[in-house]
Amino acid sequence: QVQLVESGGGLVQPGGSLKLSCAASGTIFRINDMGWYRQAPGKQRELVAGITRSGITNYADSVKGRFTISRDNAKNTLYLQMNSLKPEDTAVYYCNAVVMPTFYSSDADYWGKGTLVTVSS
Repeated sequence: QVQLVESGGGLVQPGGSLKLSCAASGTIFRINDMGWYRQAPGKQRELVAGITRSGITNYADSVKGRFTISRDNAKNTLYLQMNSLKPEDTAVYYCNAVVMPTFYSSDADYWGKGTLVTVSS
């Protein structure tokens, strides 16, 4: 089994910054693509940013230039640095990882339980 645990959410004022982390643990041979998604109240879950194992990134237009995704493959950890936060960034942020549990396994999709980010004055 693979577990993803997010941390770093909280309440921040508009214009402020937060850094989210997602630690993966369990039976892991290799983690391939990873990503951050978010879901605001009454809205569908959306991709915020993604990163391949080699470090190629992609971002939603709404966060380009403000958010930075990164990962530490040695620590099986994913990060999201969020700067210049806006009230519309308020959402539950979820970590996603495509994991190969063993050398003989196929990839499987895993999700964390989410961490709440609230941007408000």
